Parts: sequence; structure tokens; C-alpha cells
Amino acid sequence: MYATGVRARGQLILVVAGPGDNPLMARMGLSVGRKYNKSAVIRNRARRVMREAFRLERANLPALNLILIPVARDRKLTTHEVAPELRRLVLKLAKRLEAAETP
Repeated sequence: MYATGVRARGQLILVVAGPGDNPLMARMGLSVGRKYNKSAVIRNRARRVMREAFRLERANLPALNLILIPVARDRKLTTHEVAPELRRLVLKLAKRLEAAETP
């Protein structure tokens, strides 16, 4: 995914997207490294927030494979902030992937 996927960065998260294996729903992976924050508690909270945002938006997202990476190191992520940004970035990436497939 990292090598072949397309990327879009928002204020809170970076999304890497590629064509989905399942034509019915989106799939998500998370990447929250020590570079984001040395505290495991804070990294785990970021994972929980992004997982919940994905769960809330899954019905509105196109069937793509996604990797979510937090980039806002100085902010405490909340689901209410991440969910709309996730939707916006994934729809942007879906258009970009669709344009790349069309000759």
C-alpha cells in the first residue's frame, strides 16, 4: 500500500488509499508509531479515536483499502474532528484513484 497507494494529508491525519479487495466495503489499517508520541497511552488513544471515526464513517466511504496515520502531534485527537476529515480525504482519494484508472 505504501508503494502503490495515493496519499492525502489533512490537519489531523494522513490517509494512504489503494483499490479495495472487497467491492462492498472499505477496509482500514492503522499506523501509529513512536514518532507520533513516545507515550503508549497517547498512541493507543489515537488508535481508538481513528478506529471509531472509521466505524462511524464506513457506510459513507467507497470500497478502498486505507491506512490511517495521525500527524497532529501537538493536538489531542477527537472522533468529532477526525471523522469529517477522514470522509473528506477518502472521497478526494477515491476521485484521484478513479481518474488514474480511466485512460
